[in-house]
Amino acid sequence: QVQLVESGGGLVQAGGSLRLSCAASGSIFSINAMGWYRQAPGKQRELVASITSGGSTNYADSVKGRFTISRDNAKNTVYLQMNSLKPEDTAVYYCNAIIYSGSYYEAARYWGQGTQVTVSS
Repeated sequence: QVQLVESGGGLVQAGGSLRLSCAASGSIFSINAMGWYRQAPGKQRELVASITSGGSTNYADSVKGRFTISRDNAKNTVYLQMNSLKPEDTAVYYCNAIIYSGSYYEAARYWGQGTQVTVSS
């Protein structure tokens, strides 16, 4: 029905950059908020950044000034540009979106399968 597919994860050196993409596909009426979460071993999943349908953004304090979230509504895609990466950014990153599949009465939260980001020192 609806699926989120992530790409762009990988291994990068500290100080480097990486760009994550998440494309939604399927029977989509509209997309509300979209965001990125991450989870490191032994830690809870945390919100990294989010963006509303109107373009308002929110970032975790740990990534402010380094990460930028954006979206392309025509492509049903959300991006996370990660600059000045640090080893502590190492985690599995998950895409999240609130999607109306049929109408505004049929909203649900969807998750991507996750993409590994590893930052070496």
